Amino acid sequence: MSTINKIGVIGAGQMGSGIAHVCSLSGYTVVLTDLKDEVLQKALALIAKNMDRQVQKGRMSEADKTAALERIKTGTDMALYGDCDLVIEAATENEALKRDIFKKLVPHLKPEALIATNTSSISITRLAASTDRPSKFMGMHFMNPVPVMQLVELIRGIATDEETFSAVRELTVKIGKTAAVAEDFPAFIVNRILLPMINEAVYTLYEGVGGVEGIDTALKLGANHPMGPLELADFIGLDTCLAVMQVLYEGLADSKYRPCPLLVKYVEAGWVGRKAGRGFYDYSKTPPVPTR
Repeated sequence: MSTINKIGVIGAGQMGSGIAHVCSLSGYTVVLTDLKDEVLQKALALIAKNMDRQVQKGRMSEADKTAALERIKTGTDMALYGDCDLVIEAATENEALKRDIFKKLVPHLKPEALIATNTSSISITRLAASTDRPSKFMGMHFMNPVPVMQLVELIRGIATDEETFSAVRELTVKIGKTAAVAEDFPAFIVNRILLPMINEAVYTLYEGVGGVEGIDTALKLGANHPMGPLELADFIGLDTCLAVMQVLYEGLADSKYRPCPLLVKYVEAGWVGRKAGRGFYDYSKTPPVPTR
């Protein structure tokens, strides 16, 4: 079995910073890169803030926090991945972008290095084909927020070998997560079920069946969901929700996965949820208020 000691993470957004957080806290040396230094500094500040919460709740010591932060190295050059045993890509959910990243990454990797993608919906087999090592490539889909959520979906491409899968599954356990093995079908397990529900909630709003507050209250109290579907969509990012629905619609060729026109319109307007300050809720208010 491949031994994983040093882990690279591509992309210092919410997912990438979360992956770096849990890996460093579990004792792994982590190399975190992004295109801009300011993004990396923001990511380090977020990781430190989240670790502070864990210290305050007694889940880790101040010394553990300090040691974990020291294990995270940052930079903007992919050459930093040269001695990594595994590199996890956590960039935006865009296939062309991901394929371009992998083409730029592979010249810097040692021959035995493994690659994982945090894609939430895109074909692992197709992404693997853009590398020089499809047998050492697989999906490792973390849930958001990574430090809190227990699940990681593990997805093999058609060429993924058993050694790669076993090494990544062992890593998943070592970082304190639970693995769910999914086949390489569009959106895998979680998003195959979750995103059509969110899309249907948007249709329910679009067709005037209920307002934002009514829809979210109905699902929270009527189905015992901790968060309403429209609030959850804002948390995920409406652009990400739309991207997953497009993968489902195109990949399965079934009209039931057609993205709601209202979801498309919000993304076109730049109203993509919490990260933009507006989605189905207006986050400039405290507490946030429904926009419809």
